[in-house]
Amino acid sequence: METNRQYEVVFIVDPTADDEEVARLTESFKQIVTDQGGTITKEESMGRRQLAYEILHKTEGNFMLLEIEGSGREIAELERRMRVNDRIIRYITVRVDEDRRRAEKFKAKRARKAEKRSTSQDAQKRPAAPAPRPAEAEEDAA
Repeated sequence: METNRQYEVVFIVDPTADDEEVARLTESFKQIVTDQGGTITKEESMGRRQLAYEILHKTEGNFMLLEIEGSGREIAELERRMRVNDRIIRYITVRVDEDRRRAEKFKAKRARKAEKRSTSQDAQKRPAAPAPRPAEAEEDAA
């Protein structure tokens, strides 16, 4: 049984490529993923950015993000195609489903603790009705 996993793929396109070429590359990568049985859940262009260090004598690049849901076969094919493409400077693939599941678990745990804390604080904050002091009762009677 194959389980669907979630991946984030970030790739950097050569800065000399125009927007049309970047869009064409992205579409071809999306097609590779869908042909292999995966689905694209998110596509985002992060624009032209400065690189942290020089890569192939380039100091900038066009950054693209793809979120992919699939079995992993499509990632292998996608990375193979990126490796042989001269316009792709760098790429990285990260499996994020386990991290997201862990984050949701901790978020729910924090919410339960906060709820528990707020209910115990509410109980402590409610003051009991103060009993009249004997001196005040005598003054009122006089």
